[in-house]
Amino acid sequence: MEPATVARSVARHQNEQPATCDLRPIADRWLRDSKTNNNMRPAISRRSRDSAIFLVAGTTVGAGILAIPAVTQESGFLASAVACILCWAFMVIYTCFLQRMGLVISNISWFQVVTGLLVAEVNVNTMSELGSGGVSLVSMAKRTLGSFGVQVASWSYILIHYTLLVAYIARSSGILTNFLGIPIWESATLFTLVLGGICFFGSQRFIGATNGVLVFGLIASFAALVAVASGDLHWEALLKANFEAVPMSIPIIALSFVYQNVVPVLCTDLEGDLPKVRTAIVLGTAIPLGLFLVWNAVILGSFTDTGVAAEKMIDPLQQLRSTSVTVGPFVEAFSLIAIATSYIGFVLGLIDFLSDLLKLQTRQNKPFLYLLTLVPPLVLSLLDPEIFFKALDFAGTYGVLVLFGILPAAMSWSDRYVVSSSTATQLVPGGKVMLSVVMGAAGYVIVSEIVENFSQYLNVS
Repeated sequence: MEPATVARSVARHQNEQPATCDLRPIADRWLRDSKTNNNMRPAISRRSRDSAIFLVAGTTVGAGILAIPAVTQESGFLASAVACILCWAFMVIYTCFLQRMGLVISNISWFQVVTGLLVAEVNVNTMSELGSGGVSLVSMAKRTLGSFGVQVASWSYILIHYTLLVAYIARSSGILTNFLGIPIWESATLFTLVLGGICFFGSQRFIGATNGVLVFGLIASFAALVAVASGDLHWEALLKANFEAVPMSIPIIALSFVYQNVVPVLCTDLEGDLPKVRTAIVLGTAIPLGLFLVWNAVILGSFTDTGVAAEKMIDPLQQLRSTSVTVGPFVEAFSLIAIATSYIGFVLGLIDFLSDLLKLQTRQNKPFLYLLTLVPPLVLSLLDPEIFFKALDFAGTYGVLVLFGILPAAMSWSDRYVVSSSTATQLVPGGKVMLSVVMGAAGYVIVSEIVENFSQYLNVS
């Protein structure tokens, strides 16, 4: 959640109102041939489409990438890569075949892109009904599911943001402690004060420039890491495949591919042009797919044996830091920058949300909002410095799979069969069966996680 969320949240952070537009005339053009739209605005359409692609890609690539090697080491690179590539190939082929009313399949499974398209579908219909842009996920939930939907969306959003802020502080404090040689609590406090201070005191331009520098550093450190580590790859290690272990990694992988939070912004920026929305989602998720595959190959391929039991998870990144003098510094640099970019985006996003939820003016109540945002995650991370993977797993299971799994399908169900007319725009075909599959898949992962955690609790006690 880096460049995308920063750009959107900083505008609100500086008390700038998001741009709105009258979408009623535009709604009449949504079902026209795409060539007509291109002839009307050729240059602007292409720039908007390209910007939207990078919006999705920039939002998807975050600190969740740091956990992917750890959760996929038992299944092995080949098993996870084969699943991703096959699903991605099916997504592209099926999207081209279905064209205007396409179903697309996600880079991890069909799940992530389908839920993103469901969010886009409800968002476009809501914009068309309200006649304005800037429709939030909470507004969509209120229109389709009422007050109950608003509560689910709000608390899931808060859960994801607080949990991930805890995870980011915990991981960054460990890196800074190794580098600076100071206690964990000092590292965690330093990280929070520096980046929180940038968000609190920085202007929109300064925060944007800071984030730009961090993103450049992220790309540079990633390229350097791949270049250095690829020379020592154990290619035989990449051939390992344990498909039975793949399901255990789904929550964190799903979390790593979250982009649905910017779909409302996407629909507004592209003025409800559904082919461009679909293109932005497909291509925008293809970039992180390639990045994550390369990253996972480099990390898992650096060891001859990465297979461990789930209850004895070992972080491959930590192993690289301790065993490789050459690769270690690049791993730490990439990890810290990835966390920093995500942290800034999540801080600004949570402050924006809390100001709306509590009906507080950002400028007048700025200190209180920042204390409410920064202090609880800092305290929780200090209570358990090893909380990084547990926090990511918790957020992925109970936050992401509810907010960006069950909720989009439920909203679409209500939008199609209760709220809207039969002519409502549909980006995902399959009717009630497809929506039931989406909700059932997310619910299955959540229930499985609950059962597994309960079983582990019984074994310990």
